[in-house]
Amino acid sequence: MMRRPQICCGAPWIVGRHRERIDRLSSWWQRSDTAVYAVFCLACTLFAAARFYGYMLVQTGGVWSAPLDDVFIHFDYARSFARGYPFEWSEGNGFSSGNTSLSYPIVLAFGYWIGFQKLDLVIWAAIVACASVFGFLLAAGSLVAPPHDAPEADQSLRWSRFLFPPAVLSMGALDWTLFSGMENAFHLGVWGLCLWLTLRAARAPSARVVSRRLWATGIAGALLVATRPESAVCVAAFGFYAAWALRRRDLLADRRAILGSLLKSGLPAVSILLLQAGVNRLLTGEASANGAIAKLFLNNPFMTTADRWERYKSLVGYVVPRLLGHHFAERAYEPLGYLVPAIGLVPLLTKRSRPIALLLWGQALAWLAVVSLNNQIRWHNERYAMPTVALVLLLAAVGLSLLAVREPDAPWQRLVRLLRGSYPLRAGLALALASVYWFGQAPRVKDQTWFFGRACRNILDQHVTAGLILKKMGVQRVLVGDAGALTYVSDRPGLDLIGLGGYHDYPFARAGVHGLGASLELIERMPLPERPDTMAIYPSWWGDLPIIFGRYVTAVPVRGNVICGGAEKVIYRTNWSALDRRGFPRSLQGDERIVDELDIADLMSERNHDYRMPKPSGFATYRVLATDDGRDLFDAGRIVPPGMVESAVLTLPTRPGRLVVRMAPSHPSTTEVRIDGKAIGAFEATPGEGRWQELSLPLEARPGARATVELAPRGGEGIHYHLWVVER
Repeated sequence: MMRRPQICCGAPWIVGRHRERIDRLSSWWQRSDTAVYAVFCLACTLFAAARFYGYMLVQTGGVWSAPLDDVFIHFDYARSFARGYPFEWSEGNGFSSGNTSLSYPIVLAFGYWIGFQKLDLVIWAAIVACASVFGFLLAAGSLVAPPHDAPEADQSLRWSRFLFPPAVLSMGALDWTLFSGMENAFHLGVWGLCLWLTLRAARAPSARVVSRRLWATGIAGALLVATRPESAVCVAAFGFYAAWALRRRDLLADRRAILGSLLKSGLPAVSILLLQAGVNRLLTGEASANGAIAKLFLNNPFMTTADRWERYKSLVGYVVPRLLGHHFAERAYEPLGYLVPAIGLVPLLTKRSRPIALLLWGQALAWLAVVSLNNQIRWHNERYAMPTVALVLLLAAVGLSLLAVREPDAPWQRLVRLLRGSYPLRAGLALALASVYWFGQAPRVKDQTWFFGRACRNILDQHVTAGLILKKMGVQRVLVGDAGALTYVSDRPGLDLIGLGGYHDYPFARAGVHGLGASLELIERMPLPERPDTMAIYPSWWGDLPIIFGRYVTAVPVRGNVICGGAEKVIYRTNWSALDRRGFPRSLQGDERIVDELDIADLMSERNHDYRMPKPSGFATYRVLATDDGRDLFDAGRIVPPGMVESAVLTLPTRPGRLVVRMAPSHPSTTEVRIDGKAIGAFEATPGEGRWQELSLPLEARPGARATVELAPRGGEGIHYHLWVVER
């Protein structure tokens, strides 16, 4: 029921003289404030977007571009989806889990399908970003603006939602991220949908509609985790908030009803995560997504528990000061950066805003705790931490409104009564704090706008230009070290050494963590026609890879670089002749055959033989050396320190045979060999003259038997590149 407009401002003679007009205006505002808020949100969103995109077009000469090459990874997946190859990075490479966001490429694919192709897809990404930010701000307004028929006490902060758009869009780094073309803006838009549905469920008028609204919240939560899997912490927070609010209003009768509400709001999201892990495992052999394998330090096999804890503390210790002392305020005014979270704590002090404050602070801190597991949190303008920033800015806006409200419900209320006339002081304080923050943030907005435009120009000048060159060359398949614009612009098949792109069930992401040698072992496995005939990489990233396997073609420089991984993107023609497709020992005699083969550092071969490397050692290395016939041969192995053991399960010969190992020691090396725990001898190797060595030990016949073979270096590290069981 519509509340009667309340007149509470102005001197009595003014009210009496203009009562009718004031009543009309108040009535109109009560009917139209939501529409006015929507227009205000739209205006603020378009203003912020125009500032960044406008300067980008100035820097690029009117060409649409993106400030991150990773944006084009989304574009690669989107184009494949639009062409009928869903969830493939490069058409023909097969299913890939490299795009951690499942939903965002589908939204981009719709734009590609309706005509936003080539670089015009950046325009569609900008449209999606603006619509998502607009939706987020609209939904955020529901935090302080319940329905008009709610109790009057709940409406006291309704006006404060007009602080949300300028607060959220005031921070340069957050705007940079939202309009970058990455999934961040879309993620916030979906988060806003979850928030609106959660509050709608929590404010349900009766128990009859609660179940339906909770299921709607759960479906939105599933979309949220499909956009960013870290959002599971947000879904959990929304579920607990809805259950608490409903129980407080006696719409949930007992513990069973509370558990049911949690299941309805959380089960769809859990189902999406389990389904994603199951499909990943079925089609790639890895339950984790490629992005998680490549980026999360938890997946680094060479780190101990203590190492991981130190890394986690270092990442948290980096991102928190970075946000407070760099992004929230200009460096010269670093202490001003602490104003925003400090004001954001104010809502915790009042009874009416405390539940919402706990919901937002819980999500903000949980999100930061989860994304700090990501080694990449230091890069990309700290974009992984920006959802936390957006929530803290919302909290700060509510905090400012509480400082300015005429009748606060707070611990300082008794003090307010003692200090007559304190309202103007508090309102002045709120205005002063907002002004101080704005003063400190203004230089950062200017810097971020410039950074956005220059980064877009860098990507255009180097990555897009290199992609056009590859397209003109008509390459068969291009090997890249940073999946993105090179394959999108060239529209040629690709192979990503880092592993985000994916190639069938080859574990390139896992190999990238183990070392370049492991990645090259997988290229060795590829059919000859499928191997990349071209490389477009930063040479400094990959050691002697381009020297050994490449022939220089051209280089694409970038001037005034602020975002690219190197000064030059270099294009090479590849030569894989040193890779071995036959996989037999060069010492194999004419009357011998191979019973079993373990190609060490080849993750697929290791998986098939239950290989166990010594942790936290075992880094993959490789060499290209001459064989006895004088031809170059590549092979990769693992570094095993003395006192540690590597093992694998191998099939033993059915008649007398040999255990053959390939080595290339740089110093005298002794490796003890044990089969099922029993020592059978040792490989004694001496440094060679740039050639591979193949050593062997005799094996007794054990028809059809499989045994655990252990290699244990003594007196120095051992690197074993290949292991064969042969028999006569």
